[in-house]
Amino acid sequence: MRRTKEDAEKTRIAILEAAETLFLEKGVAHTSLEHIARQAGVTRGAVYWHFANKADLFNAMLNQVRLPPEQLAERMHGCAEHDPLQTLRELCIDAITNLVHNAQKRRIFTILLRRCEFTEELREAEERHEAFINLFIELCEQQFDSPQVRPRLQSGLSPRLAARAVHALLVGLFHDWLRDPNLFDPLSDTEPMVDACFRGLIRDWPSAALENQAKPTP
Repeated sequence: MRRTKEDAEKTRIAILEAAETLFLEKGVAHTSLEHIARQAGVTRGAVYWHFANKADLFNAMLNQVRLPPEQLAERMHGCAEHDPLQTLRELCIDAITNLVHNAQKRRIFTILLRRCEFTEELREAEERHEAFINLFIELCEQQFDSPQVRPRLQSGLSPRLAARAVHALLVGLFHDWLRDPNLFDPLSDTEPMVDACFRGLIRDWPSAALENQAKPTP
């Protein structure tokens, strides 16, 4: 029985790897479960044994990487005494720079943002994706709406608008770098771009010059 479970897990991993390869190459809409079965060297029945449909397989692929809403919820829960805006800032920077260090995350986000057309077949996956977007915006809004942060917002800016601005920045950086890695260097350029966004949202956000002065000399 143990061997059977191990074999089943190997088959599941092979199917996920085949799906990732084909989704990246052909796009999600143009890849069928039959294509994936052939790529993985298994029968179509084996694919259906592990996954109910293509949306289920797509979601399983996404589950292999941590998404920003999950990371933000975890960080805010574990860092209750930290400045919520610094925690959010660090998450934005890490989310972009991790694309450089994690090849699988880079491939999966490329599929999600650049190789996926949410057809009727993927309605369930689309709804899940939209739920994650809304959750991230809501979590960001909670940080901007906290008693210590809300008075610091720029005049006329609501916590909801500030949250949408951060989401737009993050998605824009993901899209741009995955489309053309030569547009900017995630390891050196992400931090100043994120700080520029927060400087436009928060009245007392320190300038780059002040931050550099505050850093200890090596």
